[in-house]
Amino acid sequence: MRYACLLLRSLALDVFTRACAPDDARPFVVSSGGHYPRVVAANGVARVAGIRRGQLISAALALAPHVTLRDRDLGAEEAALGDVAARLLAFTPNASLVPPDAVVAEVARSARLFGGVPKLAEQLGAQARSLGYDVVTAVAPTPTAALLLARAGREGCFVDADTLASALAPLPLASLDLDADAIATLAAAGVATLGEAARLPRAGLARRFGAHVVDTLDRALGRIADPRVPYRPPPRFERKLALPAPVESVDALRFAVRRVVDDLASWLLARGLGVLRVTLSLVHERYLRERGVAPTVASFALAAPAREAAHLDTVLRERLARIVLPAPVESIVLASDDTTPLASRNLGLLPGDDAASATVPLVERLRSRLGDEAVITLGTHDEHRPELAGIEIAPRPGMQAAACDASGMRPPRPLWLLDEPRALGDAFAAKPWVLRDGPERIESGWWDGRDCRRDYFVAESAHGKIVWIYRDHRYGTDDGEWFMHGLFA
Repeated sequence: MRYACLLLRSLALDVFTRACAPDDARPFVVSSGGHYPRVVAANGVARVAGIRRGQLISAALALAPHVTLRDRDLGAEEAALGDVAARLLAFTPNASLVPPDAVVAEVARSARLFGGVPKLAEQLGAQARSLGYDVVTAVAPTPTAALLLARAGREGCFVDADTLASALAPLPLASLDLDADAIATLAAAGVATLGEAARLPRAGLARRFGAHVVDTLDRALGRIADPRVPYRPPPRFERKLALPAPVESVDALRFAVRRVVDDLASWLLARGLGVLRVTLSLVHERYLRERGVAPTVASFALAAPAREAAHLDTVLRERLARIVLPAPVESIVLASDDTTPLASRNLGLLPGDDAASATVPLVERLRSRLGDEAVITLGTHDEHRPELAGIEIAPRPGMQAAACDASGMRPPRPLWLLDEPRALGDAFAAKPWVLRDGPERIESGWWDGRDCRRDYFVAESAHGKIVWIYRDHRYGTDDGEWFMHGLFA
């Protein structure tokens, strides 16, 4: 077997900065919180200013007074691991979370589909980076070995079973889950690497530092089983993305919205679903929430199930363009309100067949720009009389435009009916008309006082127009008056 470990080495920082465009040059620091907060992580701009991990926040502010601070969000970090695992499930049958900052994926069974284990591992790393995370990827025969290699910074390391022990031996003890006192004690005894720790008496090592140290080494070397719980995406998607700093314009939210849309698309693909309705909530600053300012909510229903990120992003951009922010936005929340099973698209054999389609139906563009209430679609009603068979309805999730039945089981009907049938009078008798199809007898409505008895024809007028006409036989005569009721394209 082969396992790839994706270590998100700056996860505490990335859950915030992934909402920023790549060219954002503001110093940013994640704080531990509490009475004496310290720096948990800092971006490149902050590090250039001299800010380092472990510093007091007061010292960081002295070095960079305009630094943006955020308290660490452990919930967002946990959700981020799930998002990465969901994205990997499109490439591997099995992915597992390794809190607090890693995902392990089994890559042997699907390697041939992606050009071998090295290429597949590279694609998995690229997928995590596309979501905005800084990743170290390592591959080994056991999940624990891959994790230890990634923790040691062995980027792109591909180890087989024959060289596993020698590859792990030089790794520092910091790769294990040991506290600083244990590492210092072992270092004082001249033990600084995994290989040196493995050569110590097992009983004494377990008694002094805990059985988990020996078990970890055995799992890494494949001496004992190393089971992992497969990740299963939750039944409903809801993702919150905190912004590094409050945003006052809708345009500045587009990059962050695209991030959560990517997370939604990964979840939909992993669950085999398409989304019909989504809700985007723009959460305002805390002091405004305490004053009762509710989030600005944009809810949108799609005409058909969708899960392509480009499609969903286009629809939400159109809806965002209609929003006027009453106050700065501190975070955004995207939730799936209605989903339905959606079959996957088969891979093609020709170049370009694997490209995702970003086509958005016109009705969705109109509704996202004008609002749901501004777009009316046509529906059908169980009624023989043509003027009563079509109704105007407001769109619902999953509703698509009705198509006319063009089969040979039913005479052709025009899509365009006149508001009221128009009497042809002398115009029908004065110039020759050609009856192309008919008659179709419609006789109905005697129970509600709107009875009709008509013979419909598809006809060509003297000017070459194809129209739908009928002869009225309500009064029992064979020579009733002629009426035009519809037009063909």
